[in-house]
Amino acid sequence: MVRRTVNLPESVEATVRELAREGESFSAAVARLIEAGAKALRGPRKPLYVGVGKGPTDLSLLAEKYLREPVETR
Repeated sequence: MVRRTVNLPESVEATVRELAREGESFSAAVARLIEAGAKALRGPRKPLYVGVGKGPTDLSLLAEKYLREPVETR
């Protein structure tokens, strides 16, 4: 685990203490809140598998049709 010294304004420290879960350390609360804030700003991320592979362009629309058709092997 990386250790960092961070100086926080009193208002930010008060916010962290207010939002800390019961029994949660100050450091754990800060880490959780930073991660939640970063995820909210970044927005949803595309999964790594999006756009990978080959196939018909209408596969998502006609998947059942393609799955019913016999598979041709070469």
